Amino acid sequence: MRAAVLHGVGKILLEDRPRPEPGPGEVLVQVASVGTCGSDVHYYEHGRIGDFVVESPLVLGHEAAGIVVQAGPGAERHRTGQRVSLEPGVPDFTCAQCRAGRYNLCPRMRFFGTPPIDGAFTEYVTVHEEFAHPVPDTVSDDAAALIEPLSVGVWACRKARVAPGTRVLVTGAGPIGLLCLQVARAFGATDVMVTDVNPARLARARELGASAILDVRAESLADAAFEPDALLECSGHPAATADAVRAVARAGRVVLVGMGGDEIPLPLTALQTRELEVTGTFRYANTWPAAIALAAAGRVELDALVTGHYGLARVEEALTAGARDPELVKAVVRPQE
Repeated sequence: MRAAVLHGVGKILLEDRPRPEPGPGEVLVQVASVGTCGSDVHYYEHGRIGDFVVESPLVLGHEAAGIVVQAGPGAERHRTGQRVSLEPGVPDFTCAQCRAGRYNLCPRMRFFGTPPIDGAFTEYVTVHEEFAHPVPDTVSDDAAALIEPLSVGVWACRKARVAPGTRVLVTGAGPIGLLCLQVARAFGATDVMVTDVNPARLARARELGASAILDVRAESLADAAFEPDALLECSGHPAATADAVRAVARAGRVVLVGMGGDEIPLPLTALQTRELEVTGTFRYANTWPAAIALAAAGRVELDALVTGHYGLARVEEALTAGARDPELVKAVVRPQE
């Protein structure tokens, strides 16, 4: 099979590799679509994210969907030909976090495209059968792949306790921010404001259901007089985060979704005097059924986020597309092309 392999900063080579064999409880999946993520771009540009360092050739890509073509010993959940969305992180199932249901925090998680685990910019992958989730035919291959970032939005909205009537502020109108917006509306949020500095992305947020948009280069959030019950911070920008926290209503919730620097300043007075709850998010847990249901019911738009397709030989082009096109939202790799 072919695989696009990261060999160093800014260097991806197309290689021929043996097709993997599914182990006990695993299925072999022919990959149909893979979304590109900011983390893939970061590994490509810098060779590391925090403590995760690329020390040997690595296949990136973790937003994946495809077709089950073979089952390993004891794997009985899927028939051959079943279309699936892949949950890219498989935990050890035995640690304290897994037993408590927080498998996203498993210290021995094996996550696609995170050193040293190869990802899905390749023609075939193996995955535990429990993490290959069936999707209906009404959900396209691209949309099935984007169930992964949609799950980030589902997890963030659950952490923020978004419910009917909640007023939500989403800072950052990138792919995750646009998905958080849609999930918040699907969860019943009545007012969702989205902020950014990119007019094209703000326009997309309006199209996808934002009740208000704000270009923070032209107008400050403080002057907008919007007081949300929940903040979904998706920009990772320190100044944007601090300004957004100051806007949150008393007893509100602050969910840090975007990955910025190792440290960001927070307005402690606002946190204390308003008794704001602040939490981080790390991936997701038990979100795929809800995310697939939202996509299948048309409650979220996933295909509308795709702004470019690339064959496996063009992975580098897909990873650098955002630097060339300010209107790009989500580049998708199709490994069979």
